[in-house]
Parts: sequence; structure tokens; C-alpha cells
Amino acid sequence: MKNLNQNFCKAFMGLALLLCGTSVLAQTKNTANTVIPGRRWWKEAVVYQIYPRSFKDSNGDGVGDLKGIISKLDYIKSLGIDVIWLNPVFASPNADNGYDISDYRKIMKEFGTMADFDALLKGMHKRKLKLVLDLVVNHSSDEHQWFKQSRSSRNNPYRNYYHWWPAEKGKPPFRPGAFEVDGSGWRYDALTNAYYLHYFSFKQPDLNWENPKLRNEIFSMMNFWFDKGVDGFRMDVIPFIAKDTTFPVITPKMLQQKYHGDWSQYLASGPKLHSYLKEMYAKTLSKHNVMSVAEGAGVTAETAHGFVDEDRKELNMLYHFEGVSYGYEPNKFKTPIPGGYKLPGFKAIYSKWDSIFALKGWGTIYLGNHDQPRMLTRWGNDLPQFREASSKMLTTFILSMRATPYYFSGDELGMSNIKFDKIEDYRDIESINMYKQIKERGGNLKEFLEAQKISARDNGRTPFQWNGSANAGFTSGQPWLKVNPNYTTVNAAAEEKDQKSVLNYFRKMIALRKALPELVYGKYTLIDRGNEKVYAYTRVLGDKKLLVLLNFSATQAGIALPLAAGHPGAVLINNLSDLKIDANKTQNNYSLKPYQAAIVRLN
Repeated sequence: MKNLNQNFCKAFMGLALLLCGTSVLAQTKNTANTVIPGRRWWKEAVVYQIYPRSFKDSNGDGVGDLKGIISKLDYIKSLGIDVIWLNPVFASPNADNGYDISDYRKIMKEFGTMADFDALLKGMHKRKLKLVLDLVVNHSSDEHQWFKQSRSSRNNPYRNYYHWWPAEKGKPPFRPGAFEVDGSGWRYDALTNAYYLHYFSFKQPDLNWENPKLRNEIFSMMNFWFDKGVDGFRMDVIPFIAKDTTFPVITPKMLQQKYHGDWSQYLASGPKLHSYLKEMYAKTLSKHNVMSVAEGAGVTAETAHGFVDEDRKELNMLYHFEGVSYGYEPNKFKTPIPGGYKLPGFKAIYSKWDSIFALKGWGTIYLGNHDQPRMLTRWGNDLPQFREASSKMLTTFILSMRATPYYFSGDELGMSNIKFDKIEDYRDIESINMYKQIKERGGNLKEFLEAQKISARDNGRTPFQWNGSANAGFTSGQPWLKVNPNYTTVNAAAEEKDQKSVLNYFRKMIALRKALPELVYGKYTLIDRGNEKVYAYTRVLGDKKLLVLLNFSATQAGIALPLAAGHPGAVLINNLSDLKIDANKTQNNYSLKPYQAAIVRLN
């Protein structure tokens, strides 16, 4: 344990209230000797997501690329993360920023070449970083050769690589198309007088997994990347791959009764889904020491175990949408509830999902990614006086839960939403087409644009803020998406110099998680579930007990613990200058400043 203790102390040097000497490290050593069943490297990893288009541009074309990522590998390594998840880098016409793939074995020209990819992977492995790619196999691009062949003739050998409905049978039963102005998931194609299925844009036709030739193409492609040394896949909308190809009529009543009115739950319940995933595991995943994570669209608390229980031999983990969907008005597109979300409901969701995987399976924890706004704006407070404290508080939450943490690049700086005023500033197909849909239906466009300032995906896709120079040091050219004007003060270069910055707190919190197995594997117990300002819980592993305190509010708040719960010992991490604790004969009272976060050892 000597090297671990030395590294731990170095990582925490300069943090005023961390006692990086005898007490904390002795406790760390004792905890580390606890026998922990079911340990896996991907449970203990911290995953750092990079949206390549927005990370770093190396050639001045305004688009981030692989060479740009290579140039920043030392920065990424310095964070303490273990795994990089790259959004799609495959060949694509970019109708949906790479989620419409035209060739699964080639690199997108905007991002570079296969030689660049090989150099990136080599550089990552040299630094002991693992690489997870984004696997998009519910659909391809309509410019993929498979689809070009498929639509050319009803007798083409590739016809059954996709789902077709002959027009002579009339219009097909409704299925949703998420990015379409008319909301339909069917597109008429005059070339063969038939409709094809697309759950997203008409530029993203759905693949037909019932066809064994198609499945083998996909499995061969996965092994191609594994043979290169890739360490895993994040699987985009993987629950949607199985379809009932009789395409029965789904009435609103049926949808409500069986799927709670949620189309995604229906789309995630197709026949043979788990058969396909087991086949994928047998032919690809089981042959390599890799990780797999499902984007759990449509997956519920009741169905989650079917994907990730180890004995099912399907996937390692999934991430759910219940948390990031919380706080929006029902029946309105990503419109925040007036007054903001309520903390007790937030706590209930994350406590529920912890309990789901408490004994079996494994979960993930995240508050931001490429499909979400910036976590600071959505869940914290981006006002200048609260930006740093609330960013650190949210980081403490993510990195102190029992699940694999996924962290979106830029959140370690406390980047915030850009909050565009005009639809013309958006580049995301979701925002643009939803605006058109609302306009066609005579809806309230002003209300929509106001809601998008909080919820639009482009808020999380603005270029990474490297320094205070032009375009935040992201590019020497014209950036593909506007840079947030606050880059002059919120940027990596400035935060590197400040020991108390959001960036350096992120590093310290990762070091703490790696030093204390109870933060990864310890039992989670919620405290004071009804408290509307403070989220508090314990993490217990063996005889070691931690108390996590998070003030989610802009005012001072407190929480009381009975003496029987344990006496406060060392303050292991604290995002503000001090932590006030008052004790009486029956309880310990913890008083927290606005957005204060602390982890305390309980004795």
C-alpha cells in the first residue's frame, strides 16, 4: 500500500481540510483489505466522454478531430479517469452528427484517417487509458451501401437488411420517428413503392436484426474493432433493435395500459431482443476482456436486470433515462417545470436505481452527455457566484454513488449552457425539426426557445474551452458551433493554475474514489429523504462508514443525524472552506452553505 498512500497524498496536496496523513490513509489501507466479491475493472473505472466534433480541432476547419484528441491525451490522463468513450467516429454524412453511419469500418473524413485512429489508440494504451467506441446498430445511414442496395429493388439480396412495408398494403401502422416534423417513423420511397422504417430521422433507416446475415455483418464489424484493441462499446439505443415485424396497430389505449403511454418502452420490448444480445455476447464480447454499456432507452426498473445480470451473459451495465428526464413538464417537449425540479423526487429516483442493482447487476451514474444540456445549468446553478460550488457539489454526487460514473468532457471545468436566443444558432436536428413541428402546429415558439435554453442538446456540444484565446483555443478557424462567451474566464488553462478550481476539485474527487473502495462498492443508505435542500447518504463497506453531504440549494441548509449513526471524524473532502458541525445529547447537526458538499468519515 506504500505507493498508493504516497500517490493519494500527492493527489490531495493543498486541499485544506483533507487530513492526508495518518488517519485517512490508515483507514484507506484497512478498507482496501476488505474482501469485495464481484470486483470488475469496469465497475471501478471513471468514464470520460468525448464528443470529438467539439473537443479539439487540429487543422483549422472548425471541427474537432482525432489528432486534436491525441494532442490532449496528457491532459486527459491528468484527470485520473480510466476510460474514454468516443462518440461515433465512423464514416457518416452527419445528418445526426455521426449517429448515421455510412461505413462501419472507416473513419469520418472530418475526424481524420484510420492511421490517426490507430495512433490515438496507441497513445491511449501507452498512458493506460482504455477506449470505448459508440456502437450504432439500431440503424445506419441511408447513404450506407447496404441501404442503397436495399432500396434499389424488392429482389435485391440486401432488401431484408432493413424493414420495408409494401405500399399496396396501404399505409403502415404508426411508429414514432423522433426527429421528423410529422412525427412518423415510416418514409415512403417511390423507387420500389414501399415504406421503410426509421425510429429517428428518415436519414437513419432501421436495420433488420431478424436477418442472420445482417447480424453476422455487425458481429464481424465488432470483432474488427476489438482486434484493433478497442476496449468496449457503448451501445446506442440497443434496446430498440428487435421489432415485431408483423407491425401490429398500437392504439393509444394499448400504449397507456401496457407501456404507461411511453413509446420508448414499447420500442424496447421487441421479441428476440435478449436472444440477439446473447448471440452478440457469445460471438463478440465474451471473446475479449472488454466492457459493454447499453443506452437504456425504454428500459425500466422492472426490465433492467434482463440486460445486465452477469449470469444472463448479455451486457455489463446500462444507463437509464429516468434521472435526466426528471423535472420536465409532462406532454411538453423538454420543458422545465416552473420553479425547477424538486430534490426529494431526484433523490427517490437515484435511490431506487441504486437499490435495483444493490445485490445483482451493475448500474451507471451520469448527469450530462451529448444528448443532454450542461449538468451545471440543468442540475446546479450557473450564476457566477454559485458556478464553482455547485459544479463541485454535482461532481461529488456523481463520484460518490454506487455505479460506474460517466462524466462529459467540459463538465470538469464547470462549463454551462450557451442558451441560444435564435433557432438559427442551433445545429442539432432535434431542436431544428422540433421547432418546425411546433411552428406547423401553431404552437408557442417563444416558449419552446426559452425551454431550449435549459434543455437543448447543443448546450452540451459547444466547443471545449481550452484557454482564453480566440475561440477558446478550440480552433484557429470558424467553429462548427458557437463557443460559449464565458470561455474568457471558464477555461482549462485558467483552472490549471488555481488549486481551488472546479478542475482540480474533480481530480481530487477522483483520487478519493480510487483510494476508498467504499465509494465504489459500499452499501448506500439515504438519510432524510424528505429534506428539500440536502441530499445526504452513507456508504458502508465492512466496518468503514462514510457520510456524503450535498446541499442542492442556493441557501444555507442543514441535516441532523442521531448519535447512533456515528460520530464525525475526518472530513475527507469539502468544496468550501469549512464544515460546521454542532452536537448535542441526541444528534449531530450538520450545517451546509449554499451548494456545499463534503464527505465525512463516521466513527
